[in-house]
Amino acid sequence: MGARSPLDPTSEAGGVPTEVDQETTSLAAPQGETPDVADSESDGESDGESERSQSPEEGDEGGTRKKSRVRQLEREGEVAADFLETLLDIADLDGDIDVDVDGDRAAIAIVDSEEGRVPRRLVGTDGKVLEALQELTRLAVQVETGERSRLMLDIAGHRAERRSALVRLAELSIAEVKSSGEKVSLEPMSAFERKVVHDEVSASGLVSESEGVDPHRHIVILPS
Repeated sequence: MGARSPLDPTSEAGGVPTEVDQETTSLAAPQGETPDVADSESDGESDGESERSQSPEEGDEGGTRKKSRVRQLEREGEVAADFLETLLDIADLDGDIDVDVDGDRAAIAIVDSEEGRVPRRLVGTDGKVLEALQELTRLAVQVETGERSRLMLDIAGHRAERRSALVRLAELSIAEVKSSGEKVSLEPMSAFERKVVHDEVSASGLVSESEGVDPHRHIVILPS
C-alpha cells in the first residue's frame, strides 16, 4: 500500500451534492445547494439555511458546531481509509488512499500509487462495484463510530470523469429544451448522476423532475 494523503484541516462543512435523487428542482435554489429530497429525509438532514440573523453568541456557537462537525467527518475519513487499506492489502491490490472533507461529508478516493494502478474492476460496469464498496465502507464507519455516514467514495477518478460527462450532457439537453420549447427525457441514471444534472438544470433557470423507479429512474427537463 502507498502513503495516505493527510486530511485538510482547513476544510469546512457545507452543502454538496447528495446521492439520492431530488424530485423537483427549484428556480429559487442556489446553485450547488439544491437539496435531494429523498437523501435529506433518509439522513435526517437539510441543506437549507436559515435567513434569521445571528447574535454574536449564536455565531460563536455555530462556529463551534461547525468545527465539531469537521472533526467528526475527519474521523469518518480515518476509519474509512483504514477499512479500505485493509481491504486492498487482503486482495493484494495497488492503490493509495486520499482522505478529505468535501462540504458536509467525508470524501475518500482510491488512486493510483507508485507501485501500480488501481484495478479498474473495482469500479465495475456503470460504477456498480464502486457503489457497493461505498456502501460497505459506510457500514464499516457506522460500526466503528456509531453514526450513520454519508461519505463519498471515488476510485480511479471514475466519479470525477462521470461528473464532467454529465455536465456536458446537461448543457446540451438544456440548450435543446430552450431551443425547442419541448421537454427532454434523459437516460436512466443513478442518484449521484441525477443530482449532478439537477444542479446544472437549476443553475440554467429551468426545472427538472425525476420520473420512474430505480433502476429506470430518469430526469425530465422542462421548458420554462
